[in-house]
Amino acid sequence: MPRVEIRNDESLEKALKRFKRMLEREGVLKALKAKKHYEKPSERKRREMRQALSRRNRTF
Repeated sequence: MPRVEIRNDESLEKALKRFKRMLEREGVLKALKAKKHYEKPSERKRREMRQALSRRNRTF
């Protein structure tokens, strides 16, 4: 879990923004959204295959 310490002369809003960026970079929010609903194993495989195909197409 990301941890943010408030620096000297830093507002709470800036620290919160840094914390949110850290969560986004680590993929915590995306994982939470994915676990919100049950996903059948066949649907998970299909999604992973689509993502792999998308990544492969982006490299060319």
